[in-house]
Amino acid sequence: MSDNAFTESEERGELRKAVFALASKYGHEYVAEKAKSGGKVTELWQDMGKHGFLGVNISEEYGGGGGGIGDLAAVLEEAAAAGAPMLMMVVSQAICGSVIGRFGTEEQKQRWLPGIADGSYTMAFAITEADAGSNSHNITTTATRDGDEWVLKGSKTYISGVDEAQGILVVGRAADAKTGNLKPCLFVVPTDAAGLEKQVIDMTFDAPEKQFTLFFDDVRLPADALVGDEDAGLLQLFAGLNPERIMGAAYSNGMSRFALNKAVEYAKTRSVWKDKPIGSHQGIAHPLAKVKIELEQSKLLQQKAAALYDAGDDMGAGEFANMAKYAAGEVACNSTDVAVHTHGGSGLTTELGLANMLVAARLGRIAPVSREMILNFVAMHSLGLPKSY
Repeated sequence: MSDNAFTESEERGELRKAVFALASKYGHEYVAEKAKSGGKVTELWQDMGKHGFLGVNISEEYGGGGGGIGDLAAVLEEAAAAGAPMLMMVVSQAICGSVIGRFGTEEQKQRWLPGIADGSYTMAFAITEADAGSNSHNITTTATRDGDEWVLKGSKTYISGVDEAQGILVVGRAADAKTGNLKPCLFVVPTDAAGLEKQVIDMTFDAPEKQFTLFFDDVRLPADALVGDEDAGLLQLFAGLNPERIMGAAYSNGMSRFALNKAVEYAKTRSVWKDKPIGSHQGIAHPLAKVKIELEQSKLLQQKAAALYDAGDDMGAGEFANMAKYAAGEVACNSTDVAVHTHGGSGLTTELGLANMLVAARLGRIAPVSREMILNFVAMHSLGLPKSY
């Protein structure tokens, strides 16, 4: 951060410019074509990795840029603002990279982090289960010791990008040797492991990244598949979930910028009455101005959450990461809606891409945690109100 707490460093500003320029060479049309054809944004991903943008948050010791989650969030936001967001950055670099970087053994860091940093190794993240929803305490995927191995059994759903990943960081539960109670543990499972089955979930909106339901039928894992201490439990899990929320905010904020820029450009050039652009009318101008204000508020929350996380303040980061994700999800829905409305009927054309984005933006209110659960968190932790659930 610079001396002015409300602005980013010159170095991060240059990073943003470089990422936006590179992502703009691909842009919305490239991503939309891949989504329609069932392709992947492999060229974009590799190009970003070659330039060192994917691994900015990974330690230099393991091939990364040595920066923080604020830098990685800036990369994702700029790529999304250029029309070329990369959802797998949220899970591979932010969640998995952060968890392994903080809690992995030296051998695990050497094995996985360099590939995560340059994009040659992609890791998915699996926590959500059909019957658990937002309640991670209800996870039923279990890991049982069998000699020197672990045996994983259960299922996960809405897991992103399994078909383009080589490994999956899976949240399971293992029995505590002292109490017998089940506690959360993290395991890296190869995507080609025997006993692992994946089924694609059909989604309404088009995206290159697919969603999957996973089934673990007695998947056998070596002892070193366990990441971190099996007794650390929720501490390790939340080391990945705070970055996930910050990156979710960055994704939504970048999407908002893309939609707002499209709408403003159109409002400046489209004329209907008296040769004046429609942007001169308050019915068009005010909704766009309102989105701009909401977007700047959201970006500040994203910036603060990232700064707290990078400073090692996990509790403070948790509070503001949730707020940032909430604000970004709201403005993404608002900005895409206003952008469609500004364009009139043409706003719903496939060519423009805003209608697909309108549906995709709605996901920001649901995942990775619903806005209602965020309101519960803020009510309880920020305001000190009684727990409601």
